[in-house]
Amino acid sequence: MRVISVLSGKGGVGKTVITANLSAALAKLGYDVVVLDANLTTPNLGIHFGFHLAEITLHDILKDIDKLKGGIYIYPGGIKVIPGSLSVEDILDVDPSNLSKVVANLNSDFTLIDSAAGLGREAIASLSVCDEVLIITNPDLPSVADALRAIKIAEKVGKKIIGVVLNRVGRTRNELKKVDVESVLSYPVIAQIPEDKLVQKTVNERKLLVYSYPYSKAAIEIQNLAFRLIGSKYRISPSLFDRLFSWIKL
Repeated sequence: MRVISVLSGKGGVGKTVITANLSAALAKLGYDVVVLDANLTTPNLGIHFGFHLAEITLHDILKDIDKLKGGIYIYPGGIKVIPGSLSVEDILDVDPSNLSKVVANLNSDFTLIDSAAGLGREAIASLSVCDEVLIITNPDLPSVADALRAIKIAEKVGKKIIGVVLNRVGRTRNELKKVDVESVLSYPVIAQIPEDKLVQKTVNERKLLVYSYPYSKAAIEIQNLAFRLIGSKYRISPSLFDRLFSWIKL
């Protein structure tokens, strides 16, 4: 089982969107995938799957590991989702150190952990239970600076950093280029996810972009990221699908 913590140095970079859709992309490739919301203070992963009102959540499981089986929800396509609780009472009364027990009782090809934004105790807890780290950032200096801090902490606890995902590329004119980000972070940018209006549309509809609009700009790049994670040289070509859809419209 590969346990990958999806980490960002700050909130608002699209980490949860990437985590949810990357789990879908891996599931589409036939892998057994578990995705869990380790952002215990502001959990949003369940919203993306429509499990935001789940009866048993990760917060409950952290208090009683025997509830694990009842807290795993199957999304169409086979993704196993462990959502967090939106209850303020649950948020105030939870111990992230028990996350290791949860992960130890999972069995899948991939476990993706949607880490808390920032570098607090929740993010450290998700780092402590993973094998690999995927860094999500935006092409602006504050986001990249915070991503660098996240990388330094991941290195300090001895985790393997897979690479950097540059999200919302093309949103502004004067954004940082791939080469600039790689120069600052000293790790390769393994995916560049373009700004795509369909991302917000699917979030509002509580659907996944990779399933609803698999040939949209952002979905194609997320699926290519999944190929990268499994070591495949195959890539989906946007231009190929552009031509295909043009032919269909004609």
